[in-house]
Amino acid sequence: MDALRDKLGRGDFVITAEITPPLGASTEAVLARAEPLKGLADAVNITDGAGARAAMSSIACGAIMAAEGIEPIMQLTCRDRNRIGLASDLLGASAMGVHNMLVLHGDDPKGGDMPEATGVYDLDSRGVMDLARMMRDEAKLPSGREIKPAPDFFIACADMPMDPKPDWAPTGLESKIESGAEFAQTQFCFDTGVAERYFARLREHGVTDKLKFVVGIGPLASSKQARFMDENLFGVTIPDHIIERLDAAEDQKAEGRKICVELMEAYQNIDGIAGVHIMAPMQGGKAIAETIRMSGLR
Repeated sequence: MDALRDKLGRGDFVITAEITPPLGASTEAVLARAEPLKGLADAVNITDGAGARAAMSSIACGAIMAAEGIEPIMQLTCRDRNRIGLASDLLGASAMGVHNMLVLHGDDPKGGDMPEATGVYDLDSRGVMDLARMMRDEAKLPSGREIKPAPDFFIACADMPMDPKPDWAPTGLESKIESGAEFAQTQFCFDTGVAERYFARLREHGVTDKLKFVVGIGPLASSKQARFMDENLFGVTIPDHIIERLDAAEDQKAEGRKICVELMEAYQNIDGIAGVHIMAPMQGGKAIAETIRMSGLR
């Protein structure tokens, strides 16, 4: 099967998905979450201590998935490792067949289940991308020590579609590209109008020629969940017409999947969007798999 990097490189419209690792030491638990997506998602993200809560390592989960033919995208936060730990984990990940990586800042430990934990933040997200790029392209560490053989990475950054103000420019994205980002996965974007305006601005600045964008969407389970996300998730706006449509539905979960499929169809037609990243908080891989099947894209 072609790798995610190859699919994006030739212009395929990709579908990625996201699962959370189990809080347990079980290979079977990882595969139970990932296997429903096999053959449907082009690659599957594994979160890295999401919500500042401990779970199985995203690298270990990725290795388990890769061994079963499910292409992983490891999420890697700046919060939990210094640059020595990051370099060591990056080498191990590549050796085990985990080559796709999404670099994230990481949630504040004070909001997690062990609030006494200390955030490391030795490198910021651009620093981690710089480190991975140097290890891959120059086969060395920042200290100058040579790496034999060099690891292989396909590096992603995070992004957040928004309605750009007249004077807004994508300077943050441009600096992430300079640090090594090759594709971006975004926060949820349920508003196609916002997406159209945002990607039009990115095209004006030539950003979509340098970076492949995979836009976050998801099958909403209910109008209650939609309202919560709209009010509490930073950078997420869910249009009133979607919430009203869920309110009116006899089966809100089924309606949420229909809305997600419609977004998938709409985003295929926006220049600059290379795919969708489907997240289903509180529902999991099976809900994502059913949504992908409904779309007819796989």
